[in-house]
Amino acid sequence: MITSFLLLRVLLSLLAMTPQESATEVIRKADLNMRGNTSYANLTIKIIRPSWSRELELRSWTKGNQLAMISIEAPVKDKGTVYLKRGKEVWNYIPTIERNIKLPPSMMSQSWMGTDFTNDDLVKEFSILEDYTHSFIGEEVILERSCHKIQLIPKPQAAVVWGKIITWIDKKDYIQLKAEYYDENGKLINLMTSSEIKTMGGRILPARLEMTPLTRKGQKTIMVYKDILFDKAIADQFFTIENMKLLQ
Repeated sequence: MITSFLLLRVLLSLLAMTPQESATEVIRKADLNMRGNTSYANLTIKIIRPSWSRELELRSWTKGNQLAMISIEAPVKDKGTVYLKRGKEVWNYIPTIERNIKLPPSMMSQSWMGTDFTNDDLVKEFSILEDYTHSFIGEEVILERSCHKIQLIPKPQAAVVWGKIITWIDKKDYIQLKAEYYDENGKLINLMTSSEIKTMGGRILPARLEMTPLTRKGQKTIMVYKDILFDKAIADQFFTIENMKLLQ
């Protein structure tokens, strides 16, 4: 009896010494939750400006964090435009001139298709796991969900757009519910919020993402996922320059 009691005490002590998840592990799980090993999605993007708005319909494919393809389906004037990411290279196919153009690194911080997302945001040119250091800076409740508040600081040689990112990750389902994007001078530039949490592709995810530039009044971009499929096999050969014009 005494031996059993001592064994139980030892086991409880060992469990108490088990390290908690690191901030990097939380970011990794949130990233994998949204991307999967592969993903295929249909979504709309609404661009809102003080005097006008317009909407894009598109399809996207991803494989890991190195391969991605985005095809614009509507409106008609943009249909057939395709973006391809392979590793650190990003290509744009323009159907009106039937040409593939490689985007230079200087264009990664520029607006993507007139939205409040950058080229970098849409094709995930950077890796939030590899290019940033991560640390817990607090806890908060968002949409009635207890969240980790995590700070991301770029590594010295990382070629990334933002000088700092602060993000809120749901502790239970690893959903990114909010993110703040700061420039190199520490000024808050963009605010991203998530909502309409529901099951899509067998996962609990936000169907609606809003990106609001805080320095531009009356302006924002809303991304809404209509459906998404995870972990269906996609060959690496799908993500080729030659395949871009075949997605028409």
